[in-house]
Formats: sequence, C-alpha cells, structure tokens
Amino acid sequence: MSRKTLARPKHVPQRMCIGCREALAKRALIRVARTPDGVKIDPTGKAPGRGAYVHDRRSCWEAALRGPLDAALKTNITPSERETLEVHLRSLAPEESAESDLKAAAGGAA
Repeated sequence: MSRKTLARPKHVPQRMCIGCREALAKRALIRVARTPDGVKIDPTGKAPGRGAYVHDRRSCWEAALRGPLDAALKTNITPSERETLEVHLRSLAPEESAESDLKAAAGGAA
C-alpha cells in the first residue's frame, strides 16, 4: 500500500502594522526601512536595515507618523524624511467614515 503524505500549508510570514497594531501577511503591508542612507519606503521588502510595517491606509500612516514609526525604527526621523513619508500619505485615497460603511453594509437603510 502506498502512503499519501499530506502537503503542509506554506508558511506565510506575519507582520504587525504599527499604525493600527493588526497582524497581517507581510506582503499585505508596506515596509519602511531605516537604511544607512536614511528612512525610506521599501517597496521590495528586502532592503537592508531595520524595518517597520504599515497598512496602505491613510489612518494607519497618520497614526504611525505621530510617533510609533520613530520608536519602531529606533531613530529620529528628520524633517526631509518625514516629508517624503507624508508625500506617500497624501497619495493614499481618503477613507470614508465608519458611519457610511455601516450604512452601505445595511443596504442603505438608515
């Protein structure tokens, strides 16, 4: 008799968003890295240096830029680096309020 081996599910690395503290798959988050050249957004997720992860949501970026990003990267972000990160923040779509989300989920009935 032949034995069938069950395929193990592939390991998916988890990381925590420093803005909202929610854990997700590493690929679903944006990495911000402290490199020898300064703090930068790391689109590949493989740049050398200390990294922190943030959702691609405006609210998470706003929360992260208030302080947790400095702490996670163990550095003080310079004004020019902060401006670069804020440019990315402004490129994100504005989020709708939670109230409009509830109305949409309820089928528009108020």
